[in-house]
Amino acid sequence: MSDSALDLLRRVFGHNGFRGEQAQIVERLTSGGDALVLMPTGGGKSLCYQLPALLREGCGLVVSPLIALMQDQVEGLRQLGVRAAYLNSTLDAAAAAEVERQLLSGELDLLYVAPERLLTARFLSLLERARIALFAIDEAHCVSQWGHDFRPEYRQLTVLHERWPDIPRIALTATADAPTRREIAERLNLGDAHQFVSSFDRPNLRYRVVHKDGGGVRQLLDFLEGHRGESGIVYAFSRRRVESVAEQLQAAGINALPYHAGMEASLRAGNQRRFLQQDGIVMVATIAFGMGIDKPDVRFVAHVDLPKSIEGYYQETGRAGRDGDAAEVWLSYGLGDVVNLRQLIQQGDAGEERKRLELGKLDALLGYCESTQCRRQGLLGWFGEAHGGACGNCDNCLDPPQSWDGTQAARKALSCVYRTGQRFGAGHVIDVLRGMNTDKVQQWGHERLSTWAIGNDLDERQWRGVFRQLVAAGLLEADVEHHGALRLTAASGPVLRGERELRFRHEAAKPARGRKGRKSGTSAPMVELDRDSQIRFDALREWRSATAREQNIPAYVIFHDSTLRAIAEASPDDLDELSRIPGIGASKLDRYGEAVLQHLFDAA
Repeated sequence: MSDSALDLLRRVFGHNGFRGEQAQIVERLTSGGDALVLMPTGGGKSLCYQLPALLREGCGLVVSPLIALMQDQVEGLRQLGVRAAYLNSTLDAAAAAEVERQLLSGELDLLYVAPERLLTARFLSLLERARIALFAIDEAHCVSQWGHDFRPEYRQLTVLHERWPDIPRIALTATADAPTRREIAERLNLGDAHQFVSSFDRPNLRYRVVHKDGGGVRQLLDFLEGHRGESGIVYAFSRRRVESVAEQLQAAGINALPYHAGMEASLRAGNQRRFLQQDGIVMVATIAFGMGIDKPDVRFVAHVDLPKSIEGYYQETGRAGRDGDAAEVWLSYGLGDVVNLRQLIQQGDAGEERKRLELGKLDALLGYCESTQCRRQGLLGWFGEAHGGACGNCDNCLDPPQSWDGTQAARKALSCVYRTGQRFGAGHVIDVLRGMNTDKVQQWGHERLSTWAIGNDLDERQWRGVFRQLVAAGLLEADVEHHGALRLTAASGPVLRGERELRFRHEAAKPARGRKGRKSGTSAPMVELDRDSQIRFDALREWRSATAREQNIPAYVIFHDSTLRAIAEASPDDLDELSRIPGIGASKLDRYGEAVLQHLFDAA
């Protein structure tokens, strides 16, 4: 690695050294080579193209899919003294023209642009007259038609190589299994690019999965008790669900905001701005609140409903703990989630091949949820990465689940589904198994079936666990054309004939209502500050919040919590000592150094 790259890393970005394969990626791109980079969220992907753009002559052009991502990245770079800009629909004609003038006159180091704008004939013509240092294609998994964020425009980005074959390109993503990586390389004509694949592991995240009790909101509230005053994201299945959950959280005294694509645009943008700029906001959202959420101090991501795939789950949970500090990801799901998602997939406009793929990914996520092995092993295994041994930072490692021989219970359940005509959901079948004399049972004469009351040795919660695990194991499936009725699959035959044994997870005991979550033990602990350091840290956070409000920017753009924590612990006496703390480059030292020292002095 050249001295100039290390000098820029320290002087501009405030880091004393590279992480992982950053140095090799920077060297590859700086020397004119192409690269395909897979690096987990928070792993430092942006630096891999930002630094080479500063080292090479011209402007680095970054293809970015979301406005929020562009604006955050540009504001952060400007705080570092980097000449950065973006072109998107938020700019009026005069502002856009000024950015284009800066590009042509060589006044920009980095320019962020959406793929739709880049692909216009006018903009491509503009690039012909500019000096381009490199092309960076962020969120490159959007090129894959099999991925969860497919964007057709990404397919046309091969024009960059066709028209500028000598300008290096880098494609980056945090989420791509092996088939998606191959498709990225093929679709973007990156066959000769060096692939840098970092570990997908996020060791600072604690994974937890619970089985939904009712709507799952009470369980969510119990979980949030352990994260009072912290920033976090709660993902829900639908717009209506988002509104409902946000209202229930607000009623419980939680500073929660909704976010979904059906909201009025200014309200949605205002809620996102509050989440990014204020501390302690809980955003309840659909996956519309997605890529480009760059807030580093998100301490938890909760899914109150089941996501559609492991890739989607991984990317959404990756928004927690981007600063490297401990964070928790929590998922609740039930059989109703499976029915809803299967219905969404099967009634969609996609072709049959796409539907089969999405159903397979949903089944893989169900298997992950029901697994008794280490969560991290299962998650990384999906991306083709082995993880040796138990991680010690997931629910299955911290509280190993017990299993039981569920063969006979499974045979009873499958038989009852068959005897009732494979036309009812789990609730009614469970009533038949338990001998519940409901109106519906009487209406259909199911009290006369041979399976009537043969399952009264298990309670309703245990039977729901059995049916959920039978669906996860592929022995039952929900018929979405008949309102989620359960029906047998071909794989159920060996179980019914006594040729296959099954083991099920024990259902966890139902927690007492209103039980308070515990702060300790909810996630891997952060480094505790001593009393004096905590006082300095709190003072610095207050100063940072006030400064951010004055500039109308997110607080983390000024300094991350981890940087403030390091300052509070070191308690530097002068600018020279302050400059040695990671995360403080020359521009931020000039801009904020004196204020930081003054607040440290006042807090003493």
